[in-house]
Amino acid sequence: MATNSSESSTPAEVAAPYGNGPSAPTAGGAAGTAAGAPGTSGKPAGRIRTHHLHQAKVNGEHFAMLTAYDQYTAEIFDQAGIEVLLVGDSASNNVFGNETSLPVTVDELLPLCRAVTRSAHRALVVADLPFGSYEVSAQQAVATGVRFLKEGLAHAVKIEGGKFYADTVRAMVQAGIPVMAHIGFTPQSEHSLGGYRVQGRGDDAARLIDDAVALADAGAFCVLMEMVPADTAAAVDAAVAVPTVGIGAGNATTGQVLVWQDMAGLRGGKMAKFVKQYADLRTSLSDAAKAYGEDVRSGRFPGPEHSF
Repeated sequence: MATNSSESSTPAEVAAPYGNGPSAPTAGGAAGTAAGAPGTSGKPAGRIRTHHLHQAKVNGEHFAMLTAYDQYTAEIFDQAGIEVLLVGDSASNNVFGNETSLPVTVDELLPLCRAVTRSAHRALVVADLPFGSYEVSAQQAVATGVRFLKEGLAHAVKIEGGKFYADTVRAMVQAGIPVMAHIGFTPQSEHSLGGYRVQGRGDDAARLIDDAVALADAGAFCVLMEMVPADTAAAVDAAVAVPTVGIGAGNATTGQVLVWQDMAGLRGGKMAKFVKQYADLRTSLSDAAKAYGEDVRSGRFPGPEHSF
């Protein structure tokens, strides 16, 4: 992962001229020494910026992205060195209990975004614009994006849709809002797409390439592809200069993203083919809750050591 070092092709970042607010934890302290951070310098770990993601693609490197919706996961993932955190509209069905991402609102996502951004001192925080918050016009998209940067403290936003939204992306970028584009399967359009279906097969690959090129030309700093054949995703990545992120899109992209509850095995039920589980938190939490319940019912908890 690219850094703010003198070896980077981008200029070194300097201190904000009007103050930085609360200081971030220093490397080796609470923030740890994540890969790619200047971890041995004793200086604060640098914030990941959009140009670092671009530099990763130039260098043939990769970066990791996970969803986060709260203080503790943001802090943990940030300290683990995850470069990008996504406050996704997937909170709709992973936090708020909805069946899909469609019902979640801007006002529901903003507090989650604030919690994540306040807790992550190094990662780039990207916020999803939820369904209904940007489709009406470019002006609506700019207004929603401004809310996520001002009220949610996000560093960038993500919107779903193809080249139809190029003018929307251009207007947002001109307003100072970094935009990550999302093509391929777009969950907010599940009804018009006929359900959860792989996009970009066969002749449809050309459409995704056109979408990606148009969105990158409009100023999107990154293109995310969901549920796209690996060869199509590779062709898209080759067609654009900006980094790409995949979820169910093979390994040719610069970055990869997963919903953290899927990655860590918190969610039950059948997992998508593209999910790899790195833990079984559902079983661990269930075992802990059962043990706690048994201790309370038997009178073993609280014991003398837990009493004043």
